[in-house]
Amino acid sequence: MGATIVIGGFFGDEGKGKIISYLAQKDDPTIVVRGGAGPNAGHTIKDGDKTFKVRMLPSGFLNKNSRVMIGPGVVVNPDVFLKEINDFGTDGRSFLDNNCGIIEKHHLEDDSKGRLKEKIGSTGSGTGPANAERAMRTLKMAKEIDSLQKYIIDVPLEINNALDRNENILIEGTQGTHLSLWHGTYPFVTTKDVTASGICADVGIGPKRIDDVIVVFKSYLTRVGTGPMAGELSAEETSQKGWEEFGTVTGRLRRAAEFDFELASRAIMLSSANQISITKLDVRFPDCAGAQSLDELGADAKSFIKNIEDKLGVKVTLIGTGAGVNDIIDLRT
Repeated sequence: MGATIVIGGFFGDEGKGKIISYLAQKDDPTIVVRGGAGPNAGHTIKDGDKTFKVRMLPSGFLNKNSRVMIGPGVVVNPDVFLKEINDFGTDGRSFLDNNCGIIEKHHLEDDSKGRLKEKIGSTGSGTGPANAERAMRTLKMAKEIDSLQKYIIDVPLEINNALDRNENILIEGTQGTHLSLWHGTYPFVTTKDVTASGICADVGIGPKRIDDVIVVFKSYLTRVGTGPMAGELSAEETSQKGWEEFGTVTGRLRRAAEFDFELASRAIMLSSANQISITKLDVRFPDCAGAQSLDELGADAKSFIKNIEDKLGVKVTLIGTGAGVNDIIDLRT
């Protein structure tokens, strides 16, 4: 029992939503809590014949025993928050902290034009302008919004009390390490730190209370929007490899490149990650689609995983082998 934090190791889009959704059902945490910048982060979850696209609630909502929470460090669009509660049927177990900042109409407008849109490639979600206003100490808080009152809770107190009771807590990071405002490819970054330390601060938990840090890498590299990416493939090469993807929030085509060990190593260092999750192994090696044990993997796929472990010095404990939540090889002990 304890606290597990899941973060992205590249530029987002690593498949964190799938991993968090799996862990939420497998480990049965009493609370799944989300940190990060705001609704500019999108997670896609496939459960059977249903596909969920999530922007505000934690991706662990499929476990009906878990309470899902948003930490005080996250800015919230009330319309998106309330719609997801209705769409996903989580009323009565969805909460946010009274110190969550609020995205208003003028933030959306500011985020959809000028330098943020044209140079940085902002998602237009209002997240950046809202976080900038928060830094100026003029942003409205959730406690000021009437429609949110029934959902407000002291999130840091709830998760720390749960840990005192020896309950499982799952902490959800968003975006990816190299989009961190402090550690990423500035200025082509998000408006917060999204390493494990930053996510801990977002939800109100001290680093000594974290038991495991899982960093998620896709079996290849993708990035939405502008900013540097070494070894970028052409659109034709990306298509030939079958690596074409589109952003959950923006719908934009993701740029692609080979797995980047330098970026991966730095992500592990910055977050003290002690476990690695590799997603979309089936995209790179179609013969392993749906595998749920190492024995089902072909020689090339096994070699790929071993090479990652050898070069990065961290154990690969979770391997995604398909789009479904349970298309996972779980090697945790």
